[in-house]
Amino acid sequence: MHAGNVFAALMAWLVAKSQGGRIVLRIEDLDRERSKPEYIDALLHDFEALGLTWDVGPYFQHDRQEAYRAAFEQLRERDLVYPCFCTRADLHAASAPHRGEKPVYPGTCRALTNKERSIRAQNRTPAQRLVVPDEVVSFVDQIQGPYEQNLAYECGDFLVQRSDGAFAYQLAVVVDDAEQGVNSVVRGVDLLCSTPQQIYLQRLLGLSQPAYAHIPLLVAEKDRRLSKRDKDASLDAMLARFKTPEGIIGHLAGLTGLASTCDPITPEQLLDTFDLTRLSSIFEDLIQISWQEGYSVLGE
Repeated sequence: MHAGNVFAALMAWLVAKSQGGRIVLRIEDLDRERSKPEYIDALLHDFEALGLTWDVGPYFQHDRQEAYRAAFEQLRERDLVYPCFCTRADLHAASAPHRGEKPVYPGTCRALTNKERSIRAQNRTPAQRLVVPDEVVSFVDQIQGPYEQNLAYECGDFLVQRSDGAFAYQLAVVVDDAEQGVNSVVRGVDLLCSTPQQIYLQRLLGLSQPAYAHIPLLVAEKDRRLSKRDKDASLDAMLARFKTPEGIIGHLAGLTGLASTCDPITPEQLLDTFDLTRLSSIFEDLIQISWQEGYSVLGE
């Protein structure tokens, strides 16, 4: 874990516990090559050490393939999915502007005939995309406020199954959230632009829609995310710097405005003054918080 992971986990924990809710721990290990048992064990240990305990789980996505397949078949039976043979190079070459991080899919493979699909399938295993309409999906985020996205022009048909057979994140999380009783999702603002796609899938599959709260990102410097390469933001480095788990939580709380000082504090102690309704004012216009320098970066 690094500082950004800890901040996101802390926020999710505070939002849930302040409302008498429970924390669901889900290990999102769709990418089996990158999801190693030792990483998972370390993650669980880190959560416990920081006092960010969970009430339900852990659930593992690698155990959920049949549930994802059932949802996918619902979509396919309604002719809402089609094979896509585009490579990453194809997508980048045809990309269009988008508010998020991914290019807008231009619909290259949507209109292929069955014969054209058969010919292309001889050379490349296709991914599967969901047909989206020219429709605006809107919702009110608990922190960012009103947000909307035209699926056709700001997203395009998106993946529900990868070419290697793995089900895509968008499909997996909406199925998991519904079955695991998740009614509140707290995550980084970089995933705000994915939410309309997930809401659209929820509507198609008849699933309930959680409340969403997208928090500012902790960054190493402006526009550069924290990652495992940022050694000074790793949990080990933070323990060396702040001495205790309470020191880490306190520094994050003070840096992000959850507390008035950076003094050591536990998640339970933060609950005494935590108020979900105040988050929008605390984080107003704030999209990034610099971990390196300790200052806020306002939205443009």
